Amino acid sequence: MADRIEAILRRPRVEDASGYSRSTLYLRISQGLWTRPVSLGPRAVGWPGGEVAALNASRIAGKTDEEIRALVTRLEKARTATPHIAASQGISGQASQCSEGGSVDTDAPR
Repeated sequence: MADRIEAILRRPRVEDASGYSRSTLYLRISQGLWTRPVSLGPRAVGWPGGEVAALNASRIAGKTDEEIRALVTRLEKARTATPHIAASQGISGQASQCSEGGSVDTDAPR
């Protein structure tokens, strides 16, 4: 079974999913209560969808701020533990093959 590619959510979608405003989201990051964003380019960031879901589930479950800080630490460490998956599947930041046989430049601006 192939590994599933996790969606990266842009800030407005994270705000909608979490209920936090932009300023509150960044306050939570500074407090260690939300994961730092992933850079998508010079002026674009996003958050892995699984992290957003895990943090929301923790709040819903009534976890304490200390428990959520520990979760944030685990989630951010897990980001650096998985680059081998992309490398083993031949995925790089340059170009990858699409299903039609052409290539897709993943670093090109949109």
